Amino acid sequence: MLGGRLGRRALLRLAALGGGAALLGGCQAPAPGAPPPATSPPAPPAGTATGADWERQWADLIEGARREGTVVFSGPPTPEVRAQVAARFKDRFGVDVEYLGGRRGDLLTRLRSERAAGLYTVDVVVGGAQTIVVEFYPEGMIDPLRPVLIHPEVTDPAHWKLGRLWFIDPDDTYALRLVNNVQPVLGINTTRIQPGEITSPQDLLNPKYKGLIAQDDPTVSGSGSNTAAFLQVTFGEDFIHRLYGDQQVGFTRDRRQLADWLGRGTYPIVLNPTPSDVLGPLQRDGFPVAVVTSLPGLPGSMTAGSGIAILLNRAPHPNAARLLINWLASREGLEVYARAEHSVPLRNDIDPTWVESYEIPQPGVEYFDTFGWEFSKLERAPISEKIKSWRGS
Repeated sequence: MLGGRLGRRALLRLAALGGGAALLGGCQAPAPGAPPPATSPPAPPAGTATGADWERQWADLIEGARREGTVVFSGPPTPEVRAQVAARFKDRFGVDVEYLGGRRGDLLTRLRSERAAGLYTVDVVVGGAQTIVVEFYPEGMIDPLRPVLIHPEVTDPAHWKLGRLWFIDPDDTYALRLVNNVQPVLGINTTRIQPGEITSPQDLLNPKYKGLIAQDDPTVSGSGSNTAAFLQVTFGEDFIHRLYGDQQVGFTRDRRQLADWLGRGTYPIVLNPTPSDVLGPLQRDGFPVAVVTSLPGLPGSMTAGSGIAILLNRAPHPNAARLLINWLASREGLEVYARAEHSVPLRNDIDPTWVESYEIPQPGVEYFDTFGWEFSKLERAPISEKIKSWRGS
């Protein structure tokens, strides 16, 4: 079964869309731990549609989007997201989705080059926190998002688990968090590492595990830098210096390779493995992989993965961009997106049957939020540079 690199079938989720209600259709016209719920919903910001006014604005928005005909959407490099979001949005509103999948760093390189030449080609981005916090936001590339949310299914706080929309930015208006998953601490190959053998984070520094640990590359923006910064904040710089500098942790930017390493036992310990494209495919295909959800002093962490939505300024298709944002935050749109991306929606009217129970944040449990604004701004980039220096890269 492991004769060579894992096959694409084994490493890609085949997420089938469930039935679900056709919501929004009737309105068409020809921290550690989660933040506490709001005690009362804030007053609608200026420009937000209220009462019967939203119906007129919604009809005008759909009409304008159909005239534009297309929306350019940059999201994760997940084949299911590319296929399912584009197909369902086209069916619902008759608007094509031009999908750009890939790393946000590559997208930023493209956008900076285009904008320097006076070109604006992308409308909506859904991605991780790091590039939004340290690049999109400070470089003034995004428009306020809260004022463009007009459908009551989106703006009604009763539909959201926190009792409000969760914007991660300090202005509470630019970067909307759509999903929230718990990331397990370890994935282990039980043919080489016995279940229960690792009982403490300090065990990872044992010389017998040298060369046996892997993770997403922490020297670039992404889940790997999340992991490294999380460990530094929790245990200090000496711990991560010994871990990354002495234990010869294997790095990769390819999740399929990370799954291959874990499944084959090349690296039988993987730090903070993603359930969607590392653990899940291996477990479904019967590989001897176990999940460690927490260790003493090392709780599971919360992540939005590729689940922070922003609206780029000077969007080439402004109506279609606003329509897509509203739909992605609706029950139908968020279920389509979260199912395809294997994420836990922040709406309370969607049952995430496609994830494992350990991925769903539990009430009363404190998790380390690796998508907090200050954490992303102050902790992640510096540790990436330190790791490069420790490893001579």
